[in-house]
Amino acid sequence: MEQLNSPTPSMAAQCLGELDEDSTPGAMLRCLADAGLDRLPLPGSGATLLRWRMLAAVSGWDLSLAKLYEGHADALAILAELGSRAPAGSLWGVWCAEAPSARAIVSGHAAAGAPVRLDGAKAWCSGAADLSHALLSAWDADGRPWLVALDLRQDGIRIDDSGWEAVGMARTGTAFLTFSGVQAHCVGDSGAYLRRPGFWHGGAGIAACWYGAAAELARMLHAAPGTPDAHRLAHMGAADACLSAARSLLHAGAQAIDARPGDDAAALALRLRLAVDACAVEVMAQVGQALGAAPFCRNRRFARLMADLPVFLRQGHARRDQAALGQMALDASHWEHSL
Repeated sequence: MEQLNSPTPSMAAQCLGELDEDSTPGAMLRCLADAGLDRLPLPGSGATLLRWRMLAAVSGWDLSLAKLYEGHADALAILAELGSRAPAGSLWGVWCAEAPSARAIVSGHAAAGAPVRLDGAKAWCSGAADLSHALLSAWDADGRPWLVALDLRQDGIRIDDSGWEAVGMARTGTAFLTFSGVQAHCVGDSGAYLRRPGFWHGGAGIAACWYGAAAELARMLHAAPGTPDAHRLAHMGAADACLSAARSLLHAGAQAIDARPGDDAAALALRLRLAVDACAVEVMAQVGQALGAAPFCRNRRFARLMADLPVFLRQGHARRDQAALGQMALDASHWEHSL
C-alpha cells in the first residue's frame, strides 16, 4: 500500500467533526476514506505507533465506526502483506471468526491468487451493508483453510441482520451472510493468513481501539462541570494511573514491532490486549462512580461509549488469552520480568 502524507488524529477529528452527529458509521467510514485517512502506516513499517494513534482517536469518537475503520485498515494491511491490492475507493471488512453454525466453502482450483467459487455462510460480519469488499476465512473440500477476497456487490450474497439484537455496538450493522455461487479469489496460500507476522500485529492494534475509548471516557471525567471534590479526584487519579501504564505498554509494543517486524508477536499482543482490557474496565468503573447516572442519561456520546466498550472488549478471549499467555511464559527459556 502506498504510504503518502500520513494522516494524523487531528485530521480525523476535523473530518468527523464536519459530519452530522447522527451520521451512520458507514457514512463516517466513507468520509475518512475519501479524505485519505484510511491510508495508515503498515504495522512494522516504522510508524506503528501512529497507526495505533489513529485507531485510538477514531475509537474515542465512536466505537461502532472504529469497528469498521479498524477492519478496513486491517484488510488493507493484510492485502499488502500477502501481495495483493485493494481497488481504488473500496471499503473492506475482515470476517474470520468461525462460528459453529456458519462455514464458508471454496470450490475450484484453490491457490494463491486463483479465482474460486464461494458457498456457505459467515457469521459476525460487521458493516456488511456498508462495505464494498471483504476478506473472509473459508475452507476447501480437503479441510484446508483459505483467506478469500470478494466483491460484496454481486448476486448470490444474502445479508441478514435480523439476529443482531445488541445494545452496545448496535450500529455496527453486524449480519449473518449466506453465499451461493459467489465469485471470490484466494489471497495468499492456504494458511497464510494465520502464519504471517502481521496477524498478531493486527491483534495488538485492537488494544489501541480499546485504549482510545477508555481515554475518552477519562477525558469526559476530567472535563465534567463543577469543582471536583476529593472523591472525584481519587477516581481521576485511579483512571490516570491505569491509563498511563497502558499507554506505556502500547508505546513499547509499537516500538518492539517496528524493531523486529518479522518476529512472532503473539505474546506481545496478548499482553497488550489483556492489560488494556483490564484498564478499560477499571476506567469505566471509576468514571461511572465519579459522575453518577446523569451522563448515562443525558450525554449521548458518553452513554454510547459506556454501552459499546464492554461489547468491544469481548472481542478478546479473557481467561483463554490469559491461559495462552501463561503457557507461553511456561514454555519460554527464561522469565522476562527482571527490572
